[in-house]
Amino acid sequence: MRRRRDTLKNPEQELRVFRMRSLLAVLVVVSLTGLLGGRLFYLQVVQHEVYSTRSEKNRVRVEPLPPTRGLIYDRHGVLLAENRPTYNLTLVRERVDDLDATLALLVDLLELPKEEAEAFRVRSRQRQRPFQPALLMSDLDESQIARLAVNRHRLPGVEVEAQLLRYYPDAETMVHALGYVGRINAEELAGLDSGNYAGTHFIGKTGVERFYEDELHGQAGLRKVESNARGRVLRELGHTDPVPGLDLTLTLDIKLQKLAVELLDGRRGSIVAIAPSTGEILALASVPGFDSNQFVTGIDVASYRSLQENLDLPLYNRAIRGHYPPGSTIKPFMAITGLKEGMITPSKVIYDPGYFQLPNDSRRYRNWLRWGHGRVDLERAITVSNNTYFYSLAHDLGIDRIHESLTAFGFGERAAHDVYGQSDALMPSRAWKRGRFNQPWYPGETLSVGIGQGYLQVTPLQLATATAVLANRGKWVKPRLAHRIGEQEVPVALPDTPPDIDLGNGGWWDNVFSGMEKVVSGREGTARRIGRDIEYRMAGKSGTAQVFSLGQNEKYNADELKERLRDHALFMAFAPVEEPEIAVAVIVENAGGGSTHAAHLAKAMTDAWLLEDEAPEPEEVREVLEREDDRVAGD
Repeated sequence: MRRRRDTLKNPEQELRVFRMRSLLAVLVVVSLTGLLGGRLFYLQVVQHEVYSTRSEKNRVRVEPLPPTRGLIYDRHGVLLAENRPTYNLTLVRERVDDLDATLALLVDLLELPKEEAEAFRVRSRQRQRPFQPALLMSDLDESQIARLAVNRHRLPGVEVEAQLLRYYPDAETMVHALGYVGRINAEELAGLDSGNYAGTHFIGKTGVERFYEDELHGQAGLRKVESNARGRVLRELGHTDPVPGLDLTLTLDIKLQKLAVELLDGRRGSIVAIAPSTGEILALASVPGFDSNQFVTGIDVASYRSLQENLDLPLYNRAIRGHYPPGSTIKPFMAITGLKEGMITPSKVIYDPGYFQLPNDSRRYRNWLRWGHGRVDLERAITVSNNTYFYSLAHDLGIDRIHESLTAFGFGERAAHDVYGQSDALMPSRAWKRGRFNQPWYPGETLSVGIGQGYLQVTPLQLATATAVLANRGKWVKPRLAHRIGEQEVPVALPDTPPDIDLGNGGWWDNVFSGMEKVVSGREGTARRIGRDIEYRMAGKSGTAQVFSLGQNEKYNADELKERLRDHALFMAFAPVEEPEIAVAVIVENAGGGSTHAAHLAKAMTDAWLLEDEAPEPEEVREVLEREDDRVAGD
């Protein structure tokens, strides 16, 4: 038997394995080489222009140059809004490797409180254009700048840049007229010209700043710079200068504006003054106000919450958005309507027993003087503010004619030219009530409108505008805030100016003015106390706006009510009667009858405009008010 020989090696098998492995290795090497060659071909040939452009951008880039925002002046050249140099903290997300770590380091370096740190993080993640710096913080102080400079090597993509920041010298006095600028948010960014707003972090938010944003902003420029691998600028290669925004000169008078705020002296209310012949808004005051400079840099959470929770509503612009029943200030306009429609004549007399009744209705609509004024004609009805006369007139006119006529004076309309955010308030009608409540209009509601109550709501700006149209004997000159944009004056005759009011008989204006003049200077005038020693002819009308309705037989007693439930005081006036230079509307919330508090404030405004240096000081006016008996001789 042949013995089988065992072997430890099989050369043939080993050779086959070696050849197989060598072939696989060659295939892998060839494949990888092919992939590498293909990738090199793709990068060097196919994508040559893309990557050469990117490479160039890493070395040379174009940066926007924001324009300098235009300044704002009052009518006498007093600076109301200026630009101050400051330092901002910005971040380019595309140059940051670890955004969360960078933000955490910044929060630590800047020593931000918890709530502010969260807002800081939100701003860093707001939608921005690629490689566009996001504004994280404004108005850095010296210590913050120093800490950031020391840690600059740890903060790629973070820059401290010098820029001009908006500043308002008389912030609380002018805030509701001027408005303010603030950081551009994501919603605003979507609607802006990306090229013109590149590098700009702020935009007008309210008021004049918002309405004239395009004119004030200007045109952005650019510069071409060389940078290193970390994005730091090494040198400037060229630039195109930005075009600064246009300066704006307003019709406002800073002295008159300050006087209006001082006269209100902590009370809630508004004063608006207009030059009737030109439509120039001389004062647009709403009290209380707030420091608008806080909103430019970004108000902190605690301060904003404090403003929101303040019962006096400092954020609310009463002058253009406050809705108030006009009370008896509506009566001169009702008189004009009655004359125009032929419902009354200056000599028509009614007998007032102290109330008015609708046909087949037992309810009595009371005059403010319970026992009535007896025989009353047009002039006396205005002078003593007789409700019964105007109840009767309103009933004869009907709501349709009242609505048409009062709308022609600007009630229920946004009649001012460049006042951003103005409300149209409410001039009620049958159609409005049907659409709002799905109910018919009742005759008693017409009576309420006839004395400035019920659904009728006006803003102080509307009341001042209507007073200016009245002073102009029906000629419309649209109110405006801008006097000059750059070197170009804003014309008095503006587009979309409402048509003039043709009364037909020019003497009828004089009849209404005579009644209004007697309000101030007549023996029975409801505001006769302000007419003592007056040095010019003033036509005025007081008004009282109810905060809540009284029952038919209830009597108003201010002493028994909480302060915020008391009536609002109103007064409208223009002077001099023969050639009006100023029309004023005053509303003081919860101050009682308009013939006392509001009337004195209106006279102080006309004194300041017509008498200038001879006008009483605000302290003197307040002393007079303190001596006044709070009880009113009507409204």
